Amino acid sequence: MSDAATAILGVERSAGGRRWRSREGDARLGLALAQRYGLPEVVGRIMAARGVGLEDAAVWLDPTLKALLPDPSHLKDMDRAAERIARAVRSGEVIAIFGDYDVDGATSTALLLRLLESVGGRVVTYIPDRMTEGYGPNAPALLALRRRGAAVAVTVDCGITAFEPLEAAAEGGLDVLVVDHHVAEPRLPRAHAVVNPNRLDDDSPHGQMAAVGVAFLLAVAVNRLLRDAGWYAGRPEPDLRQWLDLVALGTVCDVVPLTGVNRAFVAQGLKVMAQRGNPGIAALADVARMSEAPEAWHAGFLLGPRVNAGGRVGEAPLGAALLSAPDYATALPIAQRLDAWNTERKGIEAVCLEAAIAQVEAGELHDGLVYAASEGWHAGVIGIVAGRLKERYNRPACVVALEDGTGKGSGRSVSGVDLGSAVIAARQEGLLVNGGGHAMAAGFTLSADRQADFRAFLAERIMVQAGPGGPVAELGLDGTLQPRGATVELAASLQRLAPFGSGNREPRFALPAARVVQADIVGEDHVRCILTGEDGGRLKAIAFRAGGRPLGQLLMQRGGLPLHIAGQLRVDRWQGRESVQLIVDDAAAVT
Repeated sequence: MSDAATAILGVERSAGGRRWRSREGDARLGLALAQRYGLPEVVGRIMAARGVGLEDAAVWLDPTLKALLPDPSHLKDMDRAAERIARAVRSGEVIAIFGDYDVDGATSTALLLRLLESVGGRVVTYIPDRMTEGYGPNAPALLALRRRGAAVAVTVDCGITAFEPLEAAAEGGLDVLVVDHHVAEPRLPRAHAVVNPNRLDDDSPHGQMAAVGVAFLLAVAVNRLLRDAGWYAGRPEPDLRQWLDLVALGTVCDVVPLTGVNRAFVAQGLKVMAQRGNPGIAALADVARMSEAPEAWHAGFLLGPRVNAGGRVGEAPLGAALLSAPDYATALPIAQRLDAWNTERKGIEAVCLEAAIAQVEAGELHDGLVYAASEGWHAGVIGIVAGRLKERYNRPACVVALEDGTGKGSGRSVSGVDLGSAVIAARQEGLLVNGGGHAMAAGFTLSADRQADFRAFLAERIMVQAGPGGPVAELGLDGTLQPRGATVELAASLQRLAPFGSGNREPRFALPAARVVQADIVGEDHVRCILTGEDGGRLKAIAFRAGGRPLGQLLMQRGGLPLHIAGQLRVDRWQGRESVQLIVDDAAAVT
């Protein structure tokens, strides 16, 4: 629907180029939820809009593994994979873990390493170098692991489309277990077991899990087999819950929907993270100056980028090494190195982003797709730059780093466009050397002279999924609010709906006809404001990375004229005092 009558406050095109739509739910169900569970009515309404019913609300408000963790055996090949690992542990065979270099891969690697070491297994790990080896398993690395004595190799967060490398590994006598979550093809790689809820022949309802979630289910299955075999008669059985902080970190950072079991993984994992039991996460939190109890946004915006930095622009194994470090003294220097790499990554990213924006805006956005490519761009930052372009232009974005006639690309998508499937289809059509991913993100390698064909192919796929002109950018809002109603108590009550992320967005409200009485630039191009509303109340606000963009310009230049302003409420804790602040996402002139 696109008529002005259905747009909140009549905003059809905001400063961010979005149409504001209501995501309010059934008012009567919302009231019933509020009354039954002792919640403010606004919280009940938001729950109703999230599809929460009266009968499942208790578990939604308190997501536990007891209520939501599925039996690992429901996944195809899970029992076969667990049996092979348990047999390797009991017989003393060497198990290799081949992980991806992002946060999901690092957490998956660290989780399985900690499990296997705790049960007396012999284990080695391997993280490929992004620049020299690329994504996923490669035959030379797998065969080298075999020569080092590995009998079993577990690929985590990769492997589902690694047909040739896994064929070579099998011929070399290595039993490979694929533990992945990326979109699969009808054909599966040659492996001893392929565990992936997104296998086309698997009817699992848990396809939203990150790889670390699948790895945790594998840990549960292995632990169960070892227990049944009497392995713990002479040794302590590990408490798998101690590693939920890793599962939470990987789940949040892979931007998978925080629904179902993922909600339990993150809710319970953040509690474990707060206990600082993992030396690597504790050291990284200290380096990042985290002084509050961890929330999902801390994992996504403070910890995750630093874990990723090693694989993006520095030393690929650092993330997994940090998260599996045995003690704080070992972890701290690794955390400091990752922090330094993250600082360097920001500089490289800024240069690449500026060039990509200039390239995009010099052309025409006519096909529903943002596409930028250049020689000299660092392949380690193109995924982040693609994400920034997606946010800026509200459409799927691909960024390609070209070198010696080959392009390494990364893409980020928007709701309603399955980019991973489109990239896999392009590879099947022979347009790509390699490629894969999931709905919201994908990676690929292509010959530089096939770019025009690939771009046209993607544009056609996007049009089929989203219609002519590409996806319609929208901003979902949970209601309107006046500054006096934006209280610390309301912000705290909204936290009952956490953890927030993909699939459970943080509640967002519109302030109608607000005025900016003060605005200035702070930090890294953030716009800090004081807002006043029709009720005479005042509210602190900040728009991150908005300076120089249409949103920041609108906030800085309106001269007291009214604006509709949309954002999220957060409790701001400073020197022992609490106040409420609006995190501004968007704004529109009052017409």
